[in-house]
Amino acid sequence: MKIGNITEMQPQEINNGQILKRVLVGPKDGAPNFVMRLFTLKPGASTPYHTHPWEHEIFVVDGDIEVVQKDTRTKVSKGAFIYVEPNEEHQFHNYSDKEASFICVIPKEGGE
Repeated sequence: MKIGNITEMQPQEINNGQILKRVLVGPKDGAPNFVMRLFTLKPGASTPYHTHPWEHEIFVVDGDIEVVQKDTRTKVSKGAFIYVEPNEEHQFHNYSDKEASFICVIPKEGGE
């Protein structure tokens, strides 16, 4: 079993520090199937618009995020959950003036 706290973790900075990524649980911890990550988006920051062959599940921990899909943009807030199907085009954008954080769970095939 692993028990931790994000305050003890050094985040990986992405896009000049606009996105912070913490791998909470993954293969390095002995997790055989999934990777749980915490992303923090600075105000105005966006993940890349992309697709991949695996599903993933998102839970918005804090803040406001716009979920961008091929033909749709949906604003969600703290407490929202999102299921992204395999090969579905998607992006997450923090449209607010405060940080936004979400947990993202993917299969280990997706990397960390």
